Amino acid sequence: MKKLLLTGFEPFLHFPINPTQQIVEELKGSEMNGYRIEGEILPVDFNRSGKEIKKHIDRVRPDAVISLGLAGGRDKVTPERVAVNWNESSEKDNEGNTPDGEKIYSQGPDGIFSTLPVKEMVQVIKKNGFPSEISNTAGTYLCNHVMYQVLYYFRQQNRSTPSGFIHIPASHELAVRHGNLPSWSLEDLAAAVKAAIEVVTYD
Repeated sequence: MKKLLLTGFEPFLHFPINPTQQIVEELKGSEMNGYRIEGEILPVDFNRSGKEIKKHIDRVRPDAVISLGLAGGRDKVTPERVAVNWNESSEKDNEGNTPDGEKIYSQGPDGIFSTLPVKEMVQVIKKNGFPSEISNTAGTYLCNHVMYQVLYYFRQQNRSTPSGFIHIPASHELAVRHGNLPSWSLEDLAAAVKAAIEVVTYD
């Protein structure tokens, strides 16, 4: 059976829980759209997250990769169109790093487009009754960092493995604990991710 590497992140900043971690743990080991889901949780650390996901790729040898990230404040599920070759944040990662504007790879391209079917993902998520739209910026924090790391890694290896990133809103549980955030039920967040996986094809 084909394998899909699904990643989430640990809690970070002022968010005491991370629904991406909960979704990955829920879907890990399940089968959908011809894939077995291999789930991994990444550290919120500029120095380690890229290395960790590449280790998982080398171990799993996935046929597709989807990374999930929390976008606290967004009210839609948003597949990301492009990753940029840039780290910059005034907010610390979980190890205290605050990159002040630097390329992820000095010789890498300025941007790399997702190789996931982002338009089809939005269509199927909406067809299932959930709000969704393509996002044209993954920011310059860890989500963009991981997305770029994966896309650049596959490009260096001349591999056409479908890969990219999806941002999700807060869960109700997180909104209650954090306050003042648009939120979905964890069940609906997981259902939207499952719907997105259903349109990821492979050779």
